[in-house]
Amino acid sequence: MDGSQPYNPRTVEEVFRDFKSRRAGIIKALTTGKIIHNTHLLVLLNFVVLLINLVYFDLILMGFCFADVEEFYQQCDPEKENLCLYGYPNEQWEVNLPAEEVPPELPEPALGINFARDGMPEKDWLALVAVHGDAWLLAVAFYFGARFGFDKADRKRLFNMINDLPTIFEVVSGSAKKQVKEKSTVSNHSSSKSKPNSKAKGSEQQSKFPKVSTPKDEEEEGLEEEEDEEEHGDTLCGSCGENYAADEFWICCDICEVWFHGSCVKITPARAEHIKQYKCPACTNKRARP
Repeated sequence: MDGSQPYNPRTVEEVFRDFKSRRAGIIKALTTGKIIHNTHLLVLLNFVVLLINLVYFDLILMGFCFADVEEFYQQCDPEKENLCLYGYPNEQWEVNLPAEEVPPELPEPALGINFARDGMPEKDWLALVAVHGDAWLLAVAFYFGARFGFDKADRKRLFNMINDLPTIFEVVSGSAKKQVKEKSTVSNHSSSKSKPNSKAKGSEQQSKFPKVSTPKDEEEEGLEEEEDEEEHGDTLCGSCGENYAADEFWICCDICEVWFHGSCVKITPARAEHIKQYKCPACTNKRARP
């Protein structure tokens, strides 16, 4: 297969570069050319060539620039055998049969992507291939990580670097652009809005949301945990009656100001972030009565 020469990145940075390059190749196959298809381009060229040769040649060049997805579509003929979409470290892509050796040198992409081509709209088919492309890239990256003995810290760092990039599916479906717009809107809204005061238990405030630890030395962190336990150790859950524990998520009712274990009232930290005013089950039932 073209571009399939042995390549063994050995550091986290090298594996990440390999991931980005293979990802770029697959994105090119699935997105470049969605603006103009060959059939439409041919009709357009035939019309424009009657007007001016200069425009004709410009459009031919444009056709070459936007030809990848159409070429990919044509290569994935359902009449052919099991085909895979490969991305390579040189940012190129290839549609080919799976490797003959078992097990292969690298994890294999999804087999038979061509069989589903004519059974669904082109946009949905490309999105489906994109999902499998994301799974394959992760498999390849962590294959290298396992092969060259990445420890827990290295694996976590690699995943965080990968996770900062939009997935192929997000790029193909257009959701990556939406997320960027939403993040910028939320960021602007947050910066212009003052932070609400959280309810306090004792002399210091106790937030509705779980505390996020920042890097500190162990001695300072241990003192803070002891102070926190002493201050809130007498707090009881309004549902189960158990004591407060520093490693548990708690939430306070904005009406009766009673604290509850998140698990007791079925509220997760993620869900709590979207609650502007929390009402415990008892307060909710009181309001519901005529």
